[in-house]
Amino acid sequence: MNFNEISYNRIDFFEFEKKYRSILDRINDASRFEDIKTSISDLNIVRNHVETMKTVAEIRYSINTNDKFYIDENKFWNEYEPLILDLDIMFYNCILNSRFKEEIIEEYGNQFYNLIKCKIDTFSKEVIGLLQEENKLMSEYTELLASAKIDFDGKVCNLSDLSAYSMNLDEKIRKESIVKHTEFFKKNEEKFDELFDKLVKLRDNIAKKLGYDNFIELGYKRMSRTDYNSEMVSKLRTKILERFVPAANKLYKEQASRIGVDKIDYYNEKIEFSDGNATLIGDQKYIIEKGKEMYSQLSDETKEFFEYLISNELFDVSPREGKAMGGYCTILPEYKEPFIFGNFNGTVDDIDVLTHEAGHAFQVYMSRDIEMPELIFPTLDSCEIHSMSMEFFTYPWMDLFFGDMSEKYKKYHHDSAVKFLPYGTLVDHFQHIIYEHPNLSPNERKEIWRDLERKYLPHRDYKDLDLLECGGYWYRQGHIFKDPFYYIDYVLAQLCALEFYEDMKHDYKGAWKRYMEICKVGGEYSFLEIVKLAKLENPFE
Repeated sequence: MNFNEISYNRIDFFEFEKKYRSILDRINDASRFEDIKTSISDLNIVRNHVETMKTVAEIRYSINTNDKFYIDENKFWNEYEPLILDLDIMFYNCILNSRFKEEIIEEYGNQFYNLIKCKIDTFSKEVIGLLQEENKLMSEYTELLASAKIDFDGKVCNLSDLSAYSMNLDEKIRKESIVKHTEFFKKNEEKFDELFDKLVKLRDNIAKKLGYDNFIELGYKRMSRTDYNSEMVSKLRTKILERFVPAANKLYKEQASRIGVDKIDYYNEKIEFSDGNATLIGDQKYIIEKGKEMYSQLSDETKEFFEYLISNELFDVSPREGKAMGGYCTILPEYKEPFIFGNFNGTVDDIDVLTHEAGHAFQVYMSRDIEMPELIFPTLDSCEIHSMSMEFFTYPWMDLFFGDMSEKYKKYHHDSAVKFLPYGTLVDHFQHIIYEHPNLSPNERKEIWRDLERKYLPHRDYKDLDLLECGGYWYRQGHIFKDPFYYIDYVLAQLCALEFYEDMKHDYKGAWKRYMEICKVGGEYSFLEIVKLAKLENPFE
């Protein structure tokens, strides 16, 4: 289905609830497992339609956060999503209490059984109102970022547009763009602090109503972590500090030497080479055309996948006023197809969208025939293996986008992957402290962030940017507001992707074959099981 031809209709929740409960009655009354399977298939048809309508509304709202119709639809889904989750919890309890447990596990797998136990532990009717409020606050954050309209270089820029200038060789232009970018967050400092304070206290309240000491354990359950815990993550953070902070510092020193400065500061952090970073040799249309060429040569499967993506307009990357920041891949389950959302800005980041988000989408495409909706996407730690590894698997085609500067791009990209590990770990450490102490003041939170930066990013020098020097950098990190405890997933997956990169240098076909295997299984296995299936090392070890 072409995305722009999908007809959106707000669901009648009460009609949906009636159908849902009717099918649950059939499952509860079934005397044979075959009847349960049939009823689950019928239920998934109903669930997939509702999820597709919700996702269409989310995408179209992301594309234009000023669209009055989809603003209202977003509010509708914010209100009704927890009510839909309540029905899903009934379904999960129905499965867990079934006398056909062995048959259910044999049919749908241990991971499905473990996932639904996690889901049940994250919800009760008592917190529905709080979940609705959480959704509302997260939408306010999205709208606040999208509201940026900054006059620069003779045009009105959003935050993504402005970020592109941070790589400009002209020091005056580069500094002015970074100052203006920071001024937006300074101007809205109280709003960001107030939003985050409400979210932290709200989540702490939800956790306590569900019987947890604080939000940390609930946050892990929300992330569906079935085979590792916060103690293992804490040990991982120590290993990142010991191994990758020194490795990143070495790369920053090399970078400073390359660009002819004594040390890297925030104004030159994005400058990798004295004669300029790798630059794209074409516009958005060119990049997508060359992306099609790249994926047609990578494998038969990626050729089919990318052509399907483009022909069905499942790819929106044009920046425009009112568009939400960032990028993501999601799924339209009724049509078994992925959708990529992004913001091209004419920098190397455009290629990361083309490869990273396409890695997610390719996995969805390869596992699209898995019937159970909970198992098409794996848990997010595994999802990021697919995306981050695709960034490396596409290295042989970078000359299509950068010409004779392709080696520059690969040097930048690989070094950025290593440099990311301390930053990603810092985000995770920050969140653990925040949710362990939910009543910290906004200034105390910023002080904690800045102290952690000095530990994980000791090179970082903000010069005269007071907000950042006082610890306000994290305002721009959407995961902190909208996806608590997600960020360590990128760290785990980056370690796996770097290992894939080392393997592909020696046996590209063998590494690609292993990558394909983990794409096909979708979410049928846990993170550590997928790591094992890919024949990668356990990142925790």
